[in-house]
Amino acid sequence: MGRLRRKKTQLVVLALLALILIPLGCLTYLTLHSDDSLVVNNNVMGFNKREAKLAERVREMEEQNQLLRHQLSLSQNQLVGLHSSLLSSEPNDTDPRLDCSGQVIPKCEIIQVAIVCAGYNSTRDVVTLIKSILFYRKNPLHFHFISDDSAEHILTTVFKTWNMPAVNVSFYPASDLKPEVVWIPNKHYSGVYGLMKLTLPNCLPTSLQKVLVLDTDITFASDIAELWGIFNKFRGKQAIGLVENQSDWYLGKIWKHHNPWPALGRGFNTGVILLDLDKLRRLNWVQIWRLIAERELMSMLTTVLADQDIFNAVLKQHPYLLHRLPCQWNVQLSDNTRSEQCYRHMADLKVIHWNSPRKLKVKNKHIEYFRNLYLTFLEYDGNLLRRELFGCETVGNVTTQPQTGKGSEEDEEEDECYEFRREPSLVHRTHLYYLDYSYKPTEDDVTLVAQLSMDRLQMLEMLCEHWSGPVSVALYMSDAEAHQFLQYALDSPVLMARHNVGYHVVYKDGQFYPVNYLRNIALGQVNTPYVFLSDIDFLPMPGLYDYLRRVVAMTDIEKKALIVPAFETQRYRFTVPSSKAELISMLDLGTVFTFRYHVWIKGHAPTNFAKWRTTTTPYKVNWEQDFEPYVVVRKDVLGYDERFVGFGWNKVSHIMELDAQGYEFIVLPNGFIIHTPHAPSLDIAKFRSNPLYRQCLKGLKEDFQKDLSRKYGIRALKYLSVD
Repeated sequence: MGRLRRKKTQLVVLALLALILIPLGCLTYLTLHSDDSLVVNNNVMGFNKREAKLAERVREMEEQNQLLRHQLSLSQNQLVGLHSSLLSSEPNDTDPRLDCSGQVIPKCEIIQVAIVCAGYNSTRDVVTLIKSILFYRKNPLHFHFISDDSAEHILTTVFKTWNMPAVNVSFYPASDLKPEVVWIPNKHYSGVYGLMKLTLPNCLPTSLQKVLVLDTDITFASDIAELWGIFNKFRGKQAIGLVENQSDWYLGKIWKHHNPWPALGRGFNTGVILLDLDKLRRLNWVQIWRLIAERELMSMLTTVLADQDIFNAVLKQHPYLLHRLPCQWNVQLSDNTRSEQCYRHMADLKVIHWNSPRKLKVKNKHIEYFRNLYLTFLEYDGNLLRRELFGCETVGNVTTQPQTGKGSEEDEEEDECYEFRREPSLVHRTHLYYLDYSYKPTEDDVTLVAQLSMDRLQMLEMLCEHWSGPVSVALYMSDAEAHQFLQYALDSPVLMARHNVGYHVVYKDGQFYPVNYLRNIALGQVNTPYVFLSDIDFLPMPGLYDYLRRVVAMTDIEKKALIVPAFETQRYRFTVPSSKAELISMLDLGTVFTFRYHVWIKGHAPTNFAKWRTTTTPYKVNWEQDFEPYVVVRKDVLGYDERFVGFGWNKVSHIMELDAQGYEFIVLPNGFIIHTPHAPSLDIAKFRSNPLYRQCLKGLKEDFQKDLSRKYGIRALKYLSVD
């Protein structure tokens, strides 16, 4: 130890001498040659001989200065290393204001991240968090999610469709961990899930040596590898890296008679945690935290800040476990924090933590900056984050882009319909259940299935006012539009009153509207036995939901498609007729028409509206060319052909294949839907104005018809003659 201290003293002396000698040498040199350096020539663009000589000598002196600075830097680094080694046995050896950006980890080292995520709404926060991580990251990532069934279902689809290179995901059922923490009374809004971070050393694989633990309400403003690199600073038994709490909570000064859990000083916030899992396992972490929690609960009765109270109680008794993180790695934004003291410049920020139930509405003098940073990632196009990591071997992906059977580049250049044909091969990022969903279906329940884009958003409220049953709807939106939809929905009393509507966001990509992919997404999330395949611009007659439930309860619809007749109005201000008799009266007056009677008669002509006007019983109709009715079928009906994008033949192809499978088409006598007017979509405009679009669609139809004949044999030969 004495030799180390002498070495330390020598290095300090060397550093001081260098600091003194460098400026002194420069000053002496400039003083001796000041007469040369101040000569001014009328020719300001050139040098005389004395000036050139002086310039050369100044360059030599600068090179010597640079060499001395380099030696000084090496000496300082050695000094810091010695200082760290001398204090390695002390727990709190890191200045909370130090910048750790100098920590370097191997380029291709996998960074392990654990997140507890439960419920539908929390998955939105997770996606925004992951966007901020991906924006800065330069390393492979492996996410470990402690999740309930709903969050796992949503996040599995998110990662699968996002298709991010060098990103892996693992899930651990929260239900398996509940018994370990459910005995702890907890007043925090996170409930039992807020305690599950305590179980990570045991529930994560034993092969995992260390992990970053993150709350869902944080935003990264730097490369996560810098945070991962702080593990290299852990000394001795240090196993838990935390940032000091930036409020007075654990000082007991929030309100009168405030009695917080025990903590070291101000305590520590658990929104960002570095866990050395190996050390914690060797120390028998489970026994440590359980014994302390049981003892403290005898007097505290309940936790208020969930896992954070227990972590702080453990560190109070075992301070050697703690490694203090620089506070920039958890800038805590809540009304009672002093986070402004944590940073001087915005460049100092590393992680922003919205650790308040009020989230973006907290008080902070820089709140607009933080809010804009968060909104930037919230609305950022996630497609731009699918970039490769260069220079690393393949470390595994959640999924791989499907092969599209493309030909040579020369073939692609000659194929005028190449863009049209390649569109279905795109993997659209998909976020299921974007809003909270809670519905238990009945035995004969029917879900309305639809899809829409942002320009049809106002029709959601109208649909919900006319259909009281469950709805599964796919929304095609950009990241920014999805946020606008969220605000729209939260501000809508009609939509917020409904918990049986599943909203599934499909993010925009490509040039065409993926109409059948959207329908399949919505269809795939139905949890009722039957579905009503409709469109967002149709309003159901009053009581249609109850009527359809009665029909399916009394009818065996195996291999049957029940047709709900479609009508239309050209009036924007319109009241849906309450009965069939009222509808027929409006048909006679000319305020309502059979759907597309003036532009696309073939689409619904087989419904036989003349017979429907007078019948009181269901009747069978035959499939005809271009037939595309709206039908009620069993949930397990085949999906739509996703080759059809944009406008044209997307429903026609589906009904054609149902006919090929032997479905019967039965028209319901007492139900109907009304199409409401709206501006034409962009894809309709393309179809009408672009001959190449129509030509490509014709080629796709021919391919589909040939596929049907190969798939269904003789009974599908009739489709080959369809133009």
